[in-house]
Amino acid sequence: MKIYHNPRCRKSRETLAIIKEQGIEPDIILYLEDNPTKEELKKVLKKLDISAEKLIRKSESVYKEHFKGKSLSESKWIDAMISYPKLIERPIVIKGSKAIIGRPPERVLELF
Repeated sequence: MKIYHNPRCRKSRETLAIIKEQGIEPDIILYLEDNPTKEELKKVLKKLDISAEKLIRKSESVYKEHFKGKSLSESKWIDAMISYPKLIERPIVIKGSKAIIGRPPERVLELF
């Protein structure tokens, strides 16, 4: 199990706590420090079964400053998340071929 985690995010911390309560120590990916590659993001999106735009945090100031109101291709949205990892919705939890966004954190239980 992997979690794309931001320790400063309450929802991310809560999701991680639920995973640990299940007796699992997941691989923790601090995606703000270790930015995912384009290929990694494509794999995550496939497991989530969503488009890149649906993974964008539209409340972030960088979104409002650079992307609000723009219509970008799938590839360009992925490029935006690579350039600005704060845009990536969090937390993302992956188990095998499945993934969820931990909002609310209890959604992670769907992977058990």
